[in-house]
Amino acid sequence: MRELRGDEQELNAEQLVARLHLSAGGRPGLPRVVAIMIASLDGRATIDGSSTKLGHPEDRALLRGLRAAADCLLAGTQTIEAEGYSRLLDPDQCAAREAAGRPPHPIVATVSRSGAIPWGTPVFFEPGVRKQVYTAKAVAVPDDVTETAVEVIAGGLRPALEHLHAVRGVRSVACEGGPGLLRALLAADLVDDLLLTVAPLLVAGDGPTSTTGEPLDGPPRMGLRQVLRADDHLFLHYAR
Repeated sequence: MRELRGDEQELNAEQLVARLHLSAGGRPGLPRVVAIMIASLDGRATIDGSSTKLGHPEDRALLRGLRAAADCLLAGTQTIEAEGYSRLLDPDQCAAREAAGRPPHPIVATVSRSGAIPWGTPVFFEPGVRKQVYTAKAVAVPDDVTETAVEVIAGGLRPALEHLHAVRGVRSVACEGGPGLLRALLAADLVDDLLLTVAPLLVAGDGPTSTTGEPLDGPPRMGLRQVLRADDHLFLHYAR
């Protein structure tokens, strides 16, 4: 990726993530929440129900680099199912985390008001990956699902993030959406950074946008911190 400023400095995904300083943590009582999303030029978040066709190799590298740096990966249940979550990190990324005295994988967390969890998704069967499920009602964990804890917590996202921080020791969260989850986080003023990739595609249709849902009350404003490009994809870093 090439930074769009006077000297047009080149950065790879690892360097860009390092500049976020995730180890510094977030606001008091909360982890640092960095949301990463991709959208077409006309704002659509998916093509044929998945974000994959919008992507670029550098976008995928940034996603995996953020996963490798964060303590926790947060995603909505529909995103986990639609994207078929599995093998979240490369072996060398797992080894680097272990060499730094960290678990080989970040915690994978999801939030569900309905209690409908996509238990059939491969990530729920992967050993060595801690799964954290937050629901508004009790749910039973299937016998063949590994290393999963279910917390019944009222009040939505903030209590879940507070629990991750206070009980699980999470300092940084990489939120991968989907659009409904990102909207809810923004509505609750829980997003510290937004990494938005803009794909050079015009999708149209009635598919989801980056923040599908009801209009936000008093739309939050974020400050632009960095602009990069790789081919015709733009990479935008906004901060709270």
